[in-house]
Amino acid sequence: MPVIERSWTHEYITSNGVQLHYVTQGTGSLMLMLHGFPEFWYSWRHQIPEFAKYFQVVALDLRGYNDSEKPQAQSAYVMSEFVKDIQGVIQGLGYEKCILVGHDWGGAIAWNFAYEYPQMVEKLIILNLPHPAKFAEGLRTPQQLLRSAYIFFFQIPWLPELFIQSFNYQAIANIFQGMAIDKTAFTPTDITAYQEAAAKPGALTAMLNYYRNIFQQGFLHENRGILTVPTLMIWGENDTALGKELTYNTQAYVQDFQIKYIPNCSHWVQQEQPELVNQYMRDFLGI
Repeated sequence: MPVIERSWTHEYITSNGVQLHYVTQGTGSLMLMLHGFPEFWYSWRHQIPEFAKYFQVVALDLRGYNDSEKPQAQSAYVMSEFVKDIQGVIQGLGYEKCILVGHDWGGAIAWNFAYEYPQMVEKLIILNLPHPAKFAEGLRTPQQLLRSAYIFFFQIPWLPELFIQSFNYQAIANIFQGMAIDKTAFTPTDITAYQEAAAKPGALTAMLNYYRNIFQQGFLHENRGILTVPTLMIWGENDTALGKELTYNTQAYVQDFQIKYIPNCSHWVQQEQPELVNQYMRDFLGI
């Protein structure tokens, strides 16, 4: 894989009956990082060495992605299973709780996990993924429905796979470089890494199955009550998939909430503005 290795190591853990791959670096309490679509652990490459100075950082490949196991059944890609995966990883690594960091789909899983197991989340950091109630609210507006049109395209069998695979996975390159404000944030090496991960047998359909179950699972639950876990949201303001208005009034759902907006930055916030993201995370964690 064309990635620049640092002093992290690659490991596997079986959780909830699925073998999951992860990259880890550092020692101490656990910081668990969950990536989004169409990424894998590599989206945290700018964060892993930084926070390994303070924690054992674990950047997971979610089920179906990259080197993690890829169950074939579409029913394996539902929020209840993702949440069980995370519970098993934390406990399997020998911890009772973690600092949980999630972006995009990883953020959706992190929100749901924090509601289900608040005692296992010391602090929650969410990047460019709204609270489930706010996203459900947004999907009732024409502007967010338009931004989310790709979700409806992904419901179609086979055609999205063929589209993404065409021209040597050019769609993967377009997703990153097309959305990014700072195009230099993604090198050819980075793009190749994402394309090769998506091209692994079974990966692309698994990745799309997350979306194919989105309307049948807990992702869009609206009445979850007040989350008591201290939460930081970091939001790239130029996200073309998720409108900034989805962040407004999140504090109505989270007791201890902070938000940091990053202007001139896309959905790929931790890759496009890593130094600023890392600084906001350090400030929130008091390190």
